[in-house]
Amino acid sequence: MKLHWSEFGEQLCRGSGISELMDDLGHAIAKGGDSICMLGGGQPAHIPEMDALWRRRFEEMGREPGKLEHAVGNYEPPSGNPAFRAALANLFQRQFGWDLGPENIGVTAGGQTAFFMLFNSLAGKFRDGSRKKVLLPLVPEYIGYANQSVDGEMFCAIKPRLELNGKHEFKYRVDFDALNVTEEIAAICVSRPTNPTGNVLTDAEIKRLAELAASHDIPLIIDNAYGAPFPNAIFTEATPVWNENIILTLSLSKIGLPGTRTGIVVASPEVIRSLSSMMSIVGLANTNIGQAIATPLVESGEILRLSDEVVQPFYRTKSEQALAFVHEYFNDELPYRIHRSEGAFFLWMWFEGLPISSQELYQRLKARDVLVVPGNYFFFGLDDHDWRHRQECIRVTFTMPEATVRKGFQIIAEEVAKAYAENLP
Repeated sequence: MKLHWSEFGEQLCRGSGISELMDDLGHAIAKGGDSICMLGGGQPAHIPEMDALWRRRFEEMGREPGKLEHAVGNYEPPSGNPAFRAALANLFQRQFGWDLGPENIGVTAGGQTAFFMLFNSLAGKFRDGSRKKVLLPLVPEYIGYANQSVDGEMFCAIKPRLELNGKHEFKYRVDFDALNVTEEIAAICVSRPTNPTGNVLTDAEIKRLAELAASHDIPLIIDNAYGAPFPNAIFTEATPVWNENIILTLSLSKIGLPGTRTGIVVASPEVIRSLSSMMSIVGLANTNIGQAIATPLVESGEILRLSDEVVQPFYRTKSEQALAFVHEYFNDELPYRIHRSEGAFFLWMWFEGLPISSQELYQRLKARDVLVVPGNYFFFGLDDHDWRHRQECIRVTFTMPEATVRKGFQIIAEEVAKAYAENLP
């Protein structure tokens, strides 16, 4: 049998950076053992206190008559469990003074699904024949967005300003001078902290982007998967912000529940109704178990304490530990720079003048059982395809056990030094 793919099929079935990443990650997990250094995914760490909490919540649900049966045996509304949505709305009202209610909260089967629906409903081809795109004001940006369009190229991106700090650190900044919002722009989108770099856009940058979006009557989408108020994997100052012109997404994944696939969208009631309609068509209903586990934690505000006192300190320590390994194993004379680690689960490494591509470095590391992500995948939407910087970066996850992360950085340092040495006259 020969299958003939539609345009939709060609777009989603031909493979992508995110599918390669998840495939490698899945095979590595299946292989097991200590020989694989899985430094390529966004897998949250198993924090003992959080794992103990999930076990306890399952036990509590099992003791409460009908609770577990409802969570696993009933369909919820496509917009999410009413009690969970109300609890989130109340939390955001209390904590931040946001003027919203349950009608401003929607649940999707993971954040990835939320973005698929948001991007394809806001941008792409319109009935009048026009096309619109999503503007990324700062790249590199999350690899999972890149191939979500069902109708051709969806993104346009702005090259960042590179701010060099000392000998081995740098930071990307939004180049507002180059930011031009035309009629073809349907929305502006950023992640905060940024996946892959750990960059946290400042309050001033977010305010400026929100004002720019509002002045053009388009939404600002903020991907808060790693951000405040939960899981709050942020190591610098960042104030959560929302109004009806902002579409804010959160998730239960990075606080330690990735298997529950629970995405959260905070937006205008019109957006939430649209997502509910799409969710019912695409998936019928959402997964219940994450909402059931988290509802009492949201109602009590305990989810904020856990984020501030358990999750954030854990990942801050892991980031500092990873940076120490870099400085331990990398020759000080090598032209390496690390993006300032301000949040999330990654170090973003830039090897200026790297004689090989990031894809080739990825393959060399993979041959030595070290999985990272080549940086070229994260620069989608950018017109400047010849910018060498795109081929000089990799993303490295530091959530794995200390011995695994240490071994991984040691091998990365060896392979990078070897690549430079091969190019010496």
